[in-house]
Amino acid sequence: MTRTMNNALLITKGIVSGGLIVAISELAKRNNTTASIVHSLPLVSLLALVWLFAETRDTALIGKHMTGTFFFVLPTLPMFLAVPWLLRRGFTFWPALGVGVVLTVALYFLTLRLIRAAGIQL
Repeated sequence: MTRTMNNALLITKGIVSGGLIVAISELAKRNNTTASIVHSLPLVSLLALVWLFAETRDTALIGKHMTGTFFFVLPTLPMFLAVPWLLRRGFTFWPALGVGVVLTVALYFLTLRLIRAAGIQL
């Protein structure tokens, strides 16, 4: 692939991926339920897989990437319960989000330890 094609693909990836995030945040202002459903879809993961396949055609890498994604989605899920719980208890947005991020990072490290202990290769 030429440098010009690489740059065009990079710009296209940025526009499509960024556009998706903007579209979901705008949709949330109008219909939060629909936006929540769309946001819960693994659209970013699917886009990343499409971009990875388009550039590499390496199905073994994609399989390995999807397995890793599965294991690392799990530690993110508690954040979606912890942050709203903290907000309902009077935390402001940034501190609640910060706690959610710290919780997620801690659970990432725990997940890594469990994956290694189980002998799973990512």
